[in-house]
Parts: sequence; C-alpha cells; structure tokens
Amino acid sequence: MSTTHATNLKEYETIYILRSDVDADSAEKVQNRVSEVVGRENGKLVKVEAWGRRKLAYPVAKQKKGVYVYVKYVGKGGLVQELERNLKLADSVMKFQTILVRDSVDESTLTIDPEEVKLQRLDLPPEEEEKESREKALGLVDLGPDAPRSRAVEDEFADEEAEEAEPAAPAAPAKDEPAN
Repeated sequence: MSTTHATNLKEYETIYILRSDVDADSAEKVQNRVSEVVGRENGKLVKVEAWGRRKLAYPVAKQKKGVYVYVKYVGKGGLVQELERNLKLADSVMKFQTILVRDSVDESTLTIDPEEVKLQRLDLPPEEEEKESREKALGLVDLGPDAPRSRAVEDEFADEEAEEAEPAAPAAPAKDEPAN
C-alpha cells in the first residue's frame, strides 16, 4: 500500500476595504503585508486586483467610500486566520471578508499568471468633496418638479384625496321604515 502525501490546498478569495483617504504608500504596505503572510504560510497568490475607490453600502467609521482590493490565493486552513489577523492590525483597513472558493485544489494543475499576481501601486486621485450635500440634506435646494416628494407631505394630503375620490355610500334604511 503506497501512501502519497498530497497537500490539501484550499482556494480562498479575500476582499479588503481601505479608508478612502488612504495614501498610496499605506495601501502598498497593506498589499505587501498580505503577500508576505501568504508566502510565510506556504500559500500562493493567484490574483491581486485593485478595484479602486467605490461607494460603501453603508457608512463604516464615518466613511462613505472605500478603496476595494481583491486577493485570490491558495493555502492551508491556518493561512486565513493569519491573514485576517494581520488585516485587523492595519489601521487603514476598515473591513474585510474571506470566502472559501474550492475545498480541494490540486497544486500540479494550478497555473499562476505573473501579471495577475503583481502588486499594483494604487494611484488614487484626491477625492472631491460634495459641497451641496449639506443643503440637499436640509431640503434647502430646489430639485425641480421631477424630484421625488417627501413622504411626510404625501401622507398629509393622502386622507383628503381619498375622501374626495370616494362618493359617500347611501345610508342603510332603518328597521322601522319599509323598504321601497
């Protein structure tokens, strides 16, 4: 009985979000840390993509935008815990999430394109501040006739419109009166 000692690698994807005001040097430090952890834990990077600055689904630490970075890699189970621990320690990382893509990856069939693994320098243009947002939030800006109306204003007049639209129902005859 021959025992072949095959390494059981798993494929993971991690997306981490950096603060929107992060500079290129800080972003590069985080990328280098991710690469270093994957290498130290005997894993292999498969793909690294910088998705750029995007709007968050909800504010995180008073930030409405963040810089998204996608990392795909293979390794053993302990790699994910170590990578996430390092991401928690980085001040510029707001959030991250890792998912297991495949439970078993054959290392011999794994092909890695060197261009997809190359760490890109994030050149982020400075973010423009929205000057009108405060006025719009307070309702001081006229958005035009096509703009949606406030829900409170619609509810205030809804009862009056409903009464005007429905004619009054005829009164039911009293019990003492004969029906015609």
